[in-house]
Amino acid sequence: MTSRRAEGFVDGLYFGEGPRWHDGRLWYSDFFDHSVFSVAEDGSRRPEVEVPGQPSGLGWLPDGRLLVVSMLDRVVLRVDGDGHLVTHGDLRPWAAFKANDMVVTAGGQAYVGHYGFDFDTFLASRGREAKPAPASLIRVDPDGTSVEAATDLMFPNGMVLFPDGRTLVVAESFGNRLTAFDVDAVGDLGNRRVWADLGDCAPDGICLDADGCIWVANALGTDCRRVAEGGQELDRVVTSQPCYAAALGGGDRRTLYCLTAPDGAGTTAADEAGTDRRRPRKGRIEVARVDVPGDGLP
Repeated sequence: MTSRRAEGFVDGLYFGEGPRWHDGRLWYSDFFDHSVFSVAEDGSRRPEVEVPGQPSGLGWLPDGRLLVVSMLDRVVLRVDGDGHLVTHGDLRPWAAFKANDMVVTAGGQAYVGHYGFDFDTFLASRGREAKPAPASLIRVDPDGTSVEAATDLMFPNGMVLFPDGRTLVVAESFGNRLTAFDVDAVGDLGNRRVWADLGDCAPDGICLDADGCIWVANALGTDCRRVAEGGQELDRVVTSQPCYAAALGGGDRRTLYCLTAPDGAGTTAADEAGTDRRRPRKGRIEVARVDVPGDGLP
């Protein structure tokens, strides 16, 4: 196994998540800035859209329109051509608590995870007052219809689709594993299996490379790990603080962008009331060059 250290790239985030390489820029959500941003390879940043309900997962429809998960509203929003946000898909029939990450297929189907339990109370009480409970993946079709696609997942988080669109892998943060599904022609998920048992790693955001390996942001440690199917760790990038998401981008897709923050706390009701903007801006984007370029979706 090789190991390298990430370097600073962009500072001043609250809490970055959902990084995506798109049209020559790194796009990401900042939960507590209530906005989606994009960053050029030179580090220049611009705001893209404000999401009052706290943005998370990102993706694009085949016609180029942006989809973004609104965590608190528990819907998928769509940015139409005039820049206005409209509801694209409703997650509330299944998501009792916050919605989370998302991957969007080449055909425009979105798979979205949710917390499954009161994660805010769990954090605030250090696990004494709320316990992890299974959640599901929700599929939102291009016409906005939503269905429950898979159940009994322990905090489904980052997802990738392999290049042929026939295999979806989801990180189960509270299951310490990556779980794979076959995707059929209509988008139904089947043949569930453990793709990698990660031991002490709590997988958050993930991204796929051209060798079929997956980079895993470790929410319990200051690192991002490259693992093969079966769980063998092949490479590790060490970050300055806990790593919550990762994406492969840059012109050759060999830059690993790691989104880091001091901790994952700060998602309490007080934050939702507006005090989150007083949090310190200690989130960062850190980068490392890697040997194998990115592949698949996102």
